Amino acid sequence: MSQTSKDFYNLSAPFRETGCILAIESSCDETSAAICRDGKILSNIIAGQKVHEQYGGVVPELASRAHIQNIIPVVDAAIKKAGCNISDIDAIAFTQSPGLIGSLLIGSQFAKSLALSLNKPLIAVHHMQAHVLANLIDDPKPSFPFLCLTVSGGHTQIVLCESPTKMKVIGETIDDAAGEAFDKTAKLLGLPYPGGPLIDKYAKDGDPNRFQFPEPQIPGLDFSFSGLKTSILYFLQNAGKSHIYKEQFLATEDEKNKFIKENLNDLCASVQQRIISILLNKLKKASIETGIKDICIAGGVSANSGLRKALEESGKKNKWNTFIPAFEYCTDNAGMIAITAYYKFLEGQFSDLTVSASARAEW
Repeated sequence: MSQTSKDFYNLSAPFRETGCILAIESSCDETSAAICRDGKILSNIIAGQKVHEQYGGVVPELASRAHIQNIIPVVDAAIKKAGCNISDIDAIAFTQSPGLIGSLLIGSQFAKSLALSLNKPLIAVHHMQAHVLANLIDDPKPSFPFLCLTVSGGHTQIVLCESPTKMKVIGETIDDAAGEAFDKTAKLLGLPYPGGPLIDKYAKDGDPNRFQFPEPQIPGLDFSFSGLKTSILYFLQNAGKSHIYKEQFLATEDEKNKFIKENLNDLCASVQQRIISILLNKLKKASIETGIKDICIAGGVSANSGLRKALEESGKKNKWNTFIPAFEYCTDNAGMIAITAYYKFLEGQFSDLTVSASARAEW
């Protein structure tokens, strides 16, 4: 940190042991703000963006515009719900990376401007680290070291957590993420965006053993979902006759649509079971290799009821202590940014005003 930024933040002045932190999350299409005081989340306000539904996915430019419209009302609502004033804020935290660069810039520039105007320290947070630490928001909390399976639309990782600020990725996807596999499958099935939650919904009424999809044999603790997606594509194109693309098996569009309509619940249940088995088999291997029994999940896909139930069942079978964040802390939210910033605050890990948003950044 430069001498100029030291003077700006007046780091020679004593900080509280804990502080009141305003956190901002804007990595994708949710604008969120939260207030954390002494490690407790007092508010967690999230504004979604329905504009993307008609396009079947997030449109970056539209996401950025919506963040501009939402960020001031969301921050104001978070402060009011927490029962505090802007003068009570000890630090401003924001998501620095990864994410959509336009969306990240809205949150980071707002946070930097507010920190400058209030003469408060700035805390930059890595989005995936925050997902992991969402497990530290509510009791009971895992003990260090613990393993966390982070699963979202863009990431699938197994993280070894030695402390709130010391983590190591020991396994990750070599191609596509689990969340993407859910969403792309939903699109193949003709389900509207966002399709992942709909697969979870229909799977509850389906037979997970009706259709068998292959599990990729990837060495070590890494994942792969591209082959599974291709298998599902060919299976549907062949109206359930084969996982392999062959000209003579190719069904007509009417035959394919009829097959999907008549078997939608079983298809969703079978696909969901295979994605979950891929995730948990690697997680079990990681537990055996590290000897760690405190096991967590995090990220948007951790809201999937099938995954949550399967983790609890695996926990009982393998004698794990399992931890799952509340639903509001699974998807993108500022509460997880706030709890991460709280631990960085305690260690004095502040950023200066030269910090910039990054679409991709290492931990």
